[in-house]
Amino acid sequence: MNSDLKKSGSVARIDKPPPVSGNLIAASGFAPNRWVKLNVGGQIYATTIDTLVGREPDSMLARMFLQDGSMMPSERDEQGAFLIDRSPHYFEPIINYLRHGQFVCDSNISVMGVLEEARFFGIFSLVTHLEERLGQQETPLVDRPLTRNDVIKAIIQTSVITELRFQGVNLSGADLRKLDFRNINFKYANMSHCNLSHTNLNYCCLERADLQYANLECAQLVSVRGLCANMIHFFYS
Repeated sequence: MNSDLKKSGSVARIDKPPPVSGNLIAASGFAPNRWVKLNVGGQIYATTIDTLVGREPDSMLARMFLQDGSMMPSERDEQGAFLIDRSPHYFEPIINYLRHGQFVCDSNISVMGVLEEARFFGIFSLVTHLEERLGQQETPLVDRPLTRNDVIKAIIQTSVITELRFQGVNLSGADLRKLDFRNINFKYANMSHCNLSHTNLNYCCLERADLQYANLECAQLVSVRGLCANMIHFFYS
């Protein structure tokens, strides 16, 4: 399948380190140059393991093909393509971003739709770019998930002797990796699809928080209160 979009409504270069290679790629259960087929909502995409793993090694797509046990590949269709139940309309800009590091979007494709899919798949460098772009539009704050920059600003502006609360806050899809959240109250917060890898969550309150599909790899979780938290399909090691 041709990865070039014939009619581009938006093109943006995103600064990102070069794709990962070496030991990480070698850890995959597949050769990095091996071609695979993805069946996304009935649309077939052909790509390589290197494309899926190299640029965003912490993403859901990468985890499907890494031999670390964090996530098994999905079932296959009758032609051997891996089944992914998502919209192909928004997936094409994502797979093209993984190929060449640029966000290319036709004018008839909703950027908000691509953002939601990027959050689902854990393509956090693309999430950050699209959040900044959409942040310039008039979106009610109550409806907009907080970004990494929003969270860092709140932490910096809060005194060390003051309790910081994100109770009931929408953090869905936020890239929060390697941040220090000790003693913070996240009760009822929406943290689904968050990247919380290597995050310090010691002594946090996560009661009734939504953590489904969150990445908690190598997170510190000493004395966490997690009564009735939704942790379906979260990643932890």
